[in-house]
Amino acid sequence: MTTLALARPRTGWPPYAAIFALGAAIDALCVLYPSRMPFWMPWEFSWPAYLATALTLLWFARGWLRVAQRPARWRAACFLFGVLSLYAVLQTHIDYYAQHMFFAHRWAHFVLHHAGAFFVALGMAGPVLRAGMPEFLLPLIDARPVRRTMDVLQHPAVAPFLFVGLLYFWLLPSIHTRVMLDVHLYDLMNWTMTINGVMFWSLVLDSRPKPPARLSHLLRGAMILIIELPQMLLGAILSLSTRDYYPVYNICGRILPMTALNDQHYGGLIIWLPGTLTSFAAMIVVLWTMRVNEEKAEAAQQS
Repeated sequence: MTTLALARPRTGWPPYAAIFALGAAIDALCVLYPSRMPFWMPWEFSWPAYLATALTLLWFARGWLRVAQRPARWRAACFLFGVLSLYAVLQTHIDYYAQHMFFAHRWAHFVLHHAGAFFVALGMAGPVLRAGMPEFLLPLIDARPVRRTMDVLQHPAVAPFLFVGLLYFWLLPSIHTRVMLDVHLYDLMNWTMTINGVMFWSLVLDSRPKPPARLSHLLRGAMILIIELPQMLLGAILSLSTRDYYPVYNICGRILPMTALNDQHYGGLIIWLPGTLTSFAAMIVVLWTMRVNEEKAEAAQQS
């Protein structure tokens, strides 16, 4: 469905000033009183994660008021739930547990790469966000280098490889050890997993037929099957292994009374089972959208 935008009224700086002031206050609290912060406050405040979330919500709210044809409310709810779940993983004390327990780290990445990204993509909020963005950003996102980059990253031969490849790459024991001891690499890992997850599921869960969607429903279903087996294999290896591949968590200090192997086994099961269920849910969505689009095409031919 094409989302038509109404005229873009002039908007001032107060919302952005409020976002910055709130972020500065949270940052100051986390620096001055780190031990007193409740679970829902950031363990380590991140301006990029905070601004990405706050600006996304602001632009979505503005765009929702501006577009003439709004997405279904259930899609809006999915989008908001997905954005807030990503924020919860990155900017609450969940991140503290993810830094000290392998299975918690896998739950966090399941949200970033699978569940949270899945709901963001299911919301199909792109036109709404575009309508709410400042006008000076539109030429940037429409620039030819950006479009070409997106074409490459979302190519059907590249997208599944990146989706599975990033999962394997960040879990290579030597790479994972270094990442968990370097805050900058740790942030890079989280950002790449999140962005890749949103890009992949947006490609697969697009409710439109081809064109204007990039891929046919058949190719989307094939991509889901392609990513499924490598994930199951990785999950099985980690959940059944008798070797501890990630001793770095002994260095970080496990905060729950759990052996290294049990921690790794639970992490492998998270990759194996919830990851499989996400792919299963994606296949259902693809089949459902294919049926809906076929019915619309038949109705259009008969009219």
